[in-house]
Amino acid sequence: MSDQAATDYTLAELCTVACAEVWRDNGELQASGFGFPPRIGACLAKYTFNPELQITDGEAFFVSETAPLGKRPPGYQVKYSGYAPYARTFDIVYTGKRHAMTGPVQIDRYGQSNLCAIGDPKKPKAALQGMRGFPGNTVNHINSMFVPVHGKRVFVEGEVDVVSGAGYNPARFTDGRKMDYVDLRFIVTNLCVMDFGGPNRQMRVVSLHPGVTFDHVQAETGFPLAGADCTKVTPPPTEAQLKLIRDVIDPSNLRATTFKDNPPGDPRKAQ
Repeated sequence: MSDQAATDYTLAELCTVACAEVWRDNGELQASGFGFPPRIGACLAKYTFNPELQITDGEAFFVSETAPLGKRPPGYQVKYSGYAPYARTFDIVYTGKRHAMTGPVQIDRYGQSNLCAIGDPKKPKAALQGMRGFPGNTVNHINSMFVPVHGKRVFVEGEVDVVSGAGYNPARFTDGRKMDYVDLRFIVTNLCVMDFGGPNRQMRVVSLHPGVTFDHVQAETGFPLAGADCTKVTPPPTEAQLKLIRDVIDPSNLRATTFKDNPPGDPRKAQ
């Protein structure tokens, strides 16, 4: 398999490879990816540059080899490597041995996330999943995020409507409270990759997807972004990575459902 950069790839495949990178150098942590690019990305990371990464079958077992997403080939046997029931998952979470990549419905400049409700919490416009595990997860282990539609409805102007997940907002850490255990790493969207390396740990653009400008990203974001001088382009998949994604991890091409019409990874090639 070639390490040469591919020329024919989809946006979902570009984002999958960008998601895989969040687990680089993590070592022996449990990877939890929510959504197809994060989930496939975690498996890709284990296959390529982080063999110690722990992945599961999505239910109650660790696996040494990812079970193909979707319909499995006849006679396929899952490669179980350990038991991971619900109780053990909590042990992993509370001891910080996990890096999750989640998909909040709102995120603010400090990385505070909302999965609970839209609008006034006392009379919301929409009730969503609820707090789930966000409050504990965001102070117990590493977290990254995946956002398939980068826009001002997600990246909101002020604070998120309901703070479900902790971020770096200094207004939330007064009276001696410390943010020492908050560890937010990356956000991958359909436009770019961001981290929290801006002033006061605010959001910063670290790479732009092919054909995307910083001005475009800023126009779709409800607050000023750091990284206006960013010139790095998100690396395209290699031929070897695409073969793993297409033939081994996701042969049913479920990743194609991530974005409407499954667009190319470089929109300029569609012109």
